[in-house]
Amino acid sequence: MLEFNHRINIITGHYGSGKTNFAVNLAVWLHQQGKKVTLVDLDIVNPYFRSADFKGEMEDMGIRMVVPQFANSNLDIPTLTSEVNISLFDKEATVIFDVGGDDAGATALGRYSAQIKADDYALLYVINSYRYLTRSPQEAIEILREIESASRLTGTAIINNSNLAYETRAQDILESIPYAQQAAQAAGLPVLCHSVERELAESLKGQAEDIFPVDIYVKAPWSK
Repeated sequence: MLEFNHRINIITGHYGSGKTNFAVNLAVWLHQQGKKVTLVDLDIVNPYFRSADFKGEMEDMGIRMVVPQFANSNLDIPTLTSEVNISLFDKEATVIFDVGGDDAGATALGRYSAQIKADDYALLYVINSYRYLTRSPQEAIEILREIESASRLTGTAIINNSNLAYETRAQDILESIPYAQQAAQAAGLPVLCHSVERELAESLKGQAEDIFPVDIYVKAPWSK
């Protein structure tokens, strides 16, 4: 069984990697494990796919959300400072950060790097081999290094979230595994899991290890 044991879980990745959907699913999963969960939306890059969009749904489940005052517009960083600090100092809470898709987004996270380094954290880098700007493992790791530099934090594991949206087949997942392994080797990090839509995950039993089934919360505007 997969374990996410760190108190602070930072979810980052390039545009279209599926990091926000993974962050929301991780928050729900940890809550179901009986943890007190806070989900922090620090994605200042993408106005279309944000964990802030699920504030009501998450809070109905009992998951606390920290959302910028101007979500889905320009973010004024100081509006988040006090709430994020409260979350970081609440040692009983498991905190998940949904961070922007490149070094510009990670800059917001760097504001809290000293507090995070002093705590127990994981920086989970979400990759999607089918996105055009991260077709090669080398391209994916170059972006990770930019994120690390901007956030002043170090990656700890890779999340393989390779998918083709609603056209994804089990074979697409299996074919993405060598890519994830190569990226992980280049980064010197482990592949923590393969994030797969729940129904499709059932068909992969016995074919792949470390599958993390997810529900699709984040949908393109034209598919809603």
